[in-house]
Amino acid sequence: MSTFRLPDVGEGLQEAEIVAWHVGVGDHVVADQPLVSVETDKAVVEIPSPRSGRIAALHGEPGDVLDVGAALVDFADGEGADAGAIVGDLPSTPAAPDEAPASGPPARTSAAPPGARSAAAVRATPAVRALAATLGVDLTTVRPTGPGGTVARADVEAAAGEISVDDGVEPIEPLRGVRRAMDTNMTRAGRQVVPATVTDDADVGDWALGTDPTSRLLRALARACVAEPALNAAYLGRDRGRRLHDHVDVGIAVDTEDGLFVPVLRDVANRTPDDLRRGLDKMRADIEARTVPLEHLRGATISLSNFGVFGGRHAALVVVPPQVAIVGAGRAYDAVVARHGEIVVRRLLPLSLTFDHRVVMGGEATRFLDAIRKDLEAAT
Repeated sequence: MSTFRLPDVGEGLQEAEIVAWHVGVGDHVVADQPLVSVETDKAVVEIPSPRSGRIAALHGEPGDVLDVGAALVDFADGEGADAGAIVGDLPSTPAAPDEAPASGPPARTSAAPPGARSAAAVRATPAVRALAATLGVDLTTVRPTGPGGTVARADVEAAAGEISVDDGVEPIEPLRGVRRAMDTNMTRAGRQVVPATVTDDADVGDWALGTDPTSRLLRALARACVAEPALNAAYLGRDRGRRLHDHVDVGIAVDTEDGLFVPVLRDVANRTPDDLRRGLDKMRADIEARTVPLEHLRGATISLSNFGVFGGRHAALVVVPPQVAIVGAGRAYDAVVARHGEIVVRRLLPLSLTFDHRVVMGGEATRFLDAIRKDLEAAT
């Protein structure tokens, strides 16, 4: 018998939730035939079979969350050519130190004292190691509760203090899909970023009737990236430094009942308002249908949150590394202001800019926000 393990279907993927199986035990499949649909990092994708053969066992039920590298499907031997290098021979190959055994009763062991063993000697999957690094947990101090003394994801989360004692009577709703991805990203942002926020208001009273606010915001943001490139950058850490981008790919926060999606609109600076609107409409349709490609959820150079469509004026937003900035637009409102020496009522659009103060200076941030304000206040 040989097993096919959950592959990494996207950059940085650590886990996937089983949505639906397309095969059953005893079925004969061919190479590239869809085996299962999984949801990970805000998209649903199909996992194809790496080979032809007969299905001997399926690991997991719909709703189960598996780490990358975990056993997914067992193939019976002698039922077709093995065309995939990721298909391993379970009976004769013992689990490597970084992999959890495919089966066997769970065994609890006591935690070793700090320094008694190296992190490399700890039994944990690559996904669990990555989580420990993100949460700042020393694996050598974690009490393993997984099969064969393997450190499980729950062990790392417990060690990081992410799991509270259940002292309530209400049912617990597990985090799945989009909300689980949001938890991972926001936790990482909270541990890494040093945020600071500046705010302003743009006078948009001269906008023509029917002006598309989101397209105007995107244009203003792109022009601000040219005026102050420090905000359109990736921070790679103190030792590596930063990378200033020569293109503007905007991650646009989209709120849904399932959670927060942040699809990416590419090359914003070189697109017309009509093209931007078409891109936004296509993005919304893909999200509602849950067909947005994984590559459209990655690689943003800066983010935009148009939260004002729901309410609120200003906000301290969350910067997701390696990005260094996110722009927010609040709810537009009418205000009595002084204009050209007269008291008038004007339409104002609140603006917020949160930036990573580890790498962006206050002067750079305020100049960037002012460039956005000036562009928005232009009549055309």
